[in-house]
Amino acid sequence: MLEPSNNDELPVIPGKRYFTIGEVSDLCAVKPHVLRYWEQEFPNLKPVKRRGNRRYYQREDVILIRQIRSLLYDQGYTIGGARQRMSGEETDVEPGDYKQMIRQMINELEDVLLVLKA
Repeated sequence: MLEPSNNDELPVIPGKRYFTIGEVSDLCAVKPHVLRYWEQEFPNLKPVKRRGNRRYYQREDVILIRQIRSLLYDQGYTIGGARQRMSGEETDVEPGDYKQMIRQMINELEDVLLVLKA
């Protein structure tokens, strides 16, 4: 099965109150072990645990997981960067801006090199 490249290709979230980890895995195109790992990394992701420590995710959890997925897979954030972004501690620089800044620095350094060679 191919994973959708972005959240626009994910299935619609059904109007249920609770979802199992398998259902969330399918809805978000993320494997269950990744969901369990993200629970450790993102403090605001806390599914309800019931009988036998089984996880039950609510609609808000599914939306949060899709946001995390988008930050990590589509926008290129690291776990730490996504965690900061989710908590509002992020900087004003977007990941794509770094490439532009690096290109600008390379151009400036090439100009300096030309001056030094002359």
